[in-house]
Amino acid sequence: MKNFSTMMKQAQKLQSKMMEMQEELGNRTVSAQVGGGMVEVVANGRQEILSLRIDPEVVNPDDTEMLQDLILAAVNDALNRSREMVSAEMAKLTGGMKIPGLF
Repeated sequence: MKNFSTMMKQAQKLQSKMMEMQEELGNRTVSAQVGGGMVEVVANGRQEILSLRIDPEVVNPDDTEMLQDLILAAVNDALNRSREMVSAEMAKLTGGMKIPGLF
């Protein structure tokens, strides 16, 4: 019974640390640039897009498809970087142990 109690305390401590980390990751950002920096997207650790910057030179009314492709590429790259950041931080917290449902 003592082992179970110890295990529960460790689980509660891990849960508390995870909540702190989620809060911290919400304040951390990653950015992605495409088209030689013509489009930049910034996302946080909650996978929320915080900003989108488009260089006016890339805006061509006759070629909106290219701009759409650049925006999609930048958003997807920023979200992937955000997920990678979260996974790396969670791995530090869990010692690399994969816990189902966490990430």
